Order: sequence, then structure tokens, then C-alpha cells
Amino acid sequence: MTTDPGNTPPQTADEALDRLRAGNLRFVSGEARFPTLQKEILAELARGQQPYATILGCSDSRVPPELVFDAGFGELFVIRVAGNVLGPSILGTLQYSALHLKTPLFVVMGHEGCGAVKAAIASRFDGSRQDGRIEILLEQIIPALDGLDPQAAPADRLSAAVEANVRRTIRELLATPEAKSRMGEGAFRLVGAVYELETGRVRFLD
Repeated sequence: MTTDPGNTPPQTADEALDRLRAGNLRFVSGEARFPTLQKEILAELARGQQPYATILGCSDSRVPPELVFDAGFGELFVIRVAGNVLGPSILGTLQYSALHLKTPLFVVMGHEGCGAVKAAIASRFDGSRQDGRIEILLEQIIPALDGLDPQAAPADRLSAAVEANVRRTIRELLATPEAKSRMGEGAFRLVGAVYELETGRVRFLD
């Protein structure tokens, strides 16, 4: 279900990805379409949802997916957790989206300057420690840092770590039975992305 009456919901993963790219371009250029919300849209959405993409992103307050992609109510199914990491609750939510909402496109989106990734780097390379539950979160990120150059400049290392963390999450998702099944059906696509804080641009990974 789309909030733009002039468009129908994307039916394929490629169409959904094109919609995200176009929305991010409008966002970056200052031409977002949804400055206000119409009551008719709320009434329509109350009858059900049909999002065209599922976004697993970071909880960082500077990276709201609906704004970043210039998407209206009901267009995106968004899951946010620090460091865009996986866990039982996250996997359960993703499974719900796959089995019941059947969104054709899944996006794992990290962002530049991620505090969770930065803390994981400090833990992995400097031996710093965080409070108990934060340490549990960082344990989900640290394995993605194995291939990083410990001698790299801090900014370069953080940038590489953010991307590596996104790619690791994608690999873990692709290994799930649900992803394997939907990939076999040919109606599913999983992509990674990194949001640039200073420009607002979303860089989709190969």
C-alpha cells in the first residue's frame, strides 16, 4: 500500500530498490514529497499494511529510514537496533516480514560514524570494556572486524568496519532457511547500504 495515490506498490525487489534510490535522491536534493500527513492515508492504512521494503537499520537518531528514503506511512517495514545487528528478536521480526508481509526487498543499512561499531573497534583492538548488556551487543559486531587493518587511520578503519558489519549481517541472513527458500523462488533480494551522515546519501553496496 503506498501513500502516493499516483503510484502502485513496487512488485519486485528491483522496483523496490529503484523506489528507495529515487526517494533518497529527493531527500538529498531537498525535494521530499511528504511534509504533511493526510487523514485519508491513515484511514487507508488502518485496514492493513503492504510495505515494499524491509529495512534493518541502526537506532541512531540521525538515520530515520522513512525520511532518508522519502517514504510515507505504510511503505517501509523498519527494524532498528544499535549497530544494525542480529539477535533472536530481530530475526523473528525479519521472519514475520518475510512470511507474512512478503516484502520483495530487504536492506541492511549501516551508517558512517556508527557509535556501536566504534565501540566494537575499541573493544577488539584496544581492549576497552563496556557495561554488560552493551558488551553483549558488541559481541555481535566484533567478528566482522577480523579482516580490518589495525594500522589504518581511525577514520578509514571505522568506515571499513561499518561496511564489514553490514556485509556480515547480510551473510548471516542469507544463511537462514527463510532466505534460502525465498531466494529459490526468485522473488526476494537482500542488499546492504551505508548512510552518509554529512550528505544524506545512501550508498548501496555491491
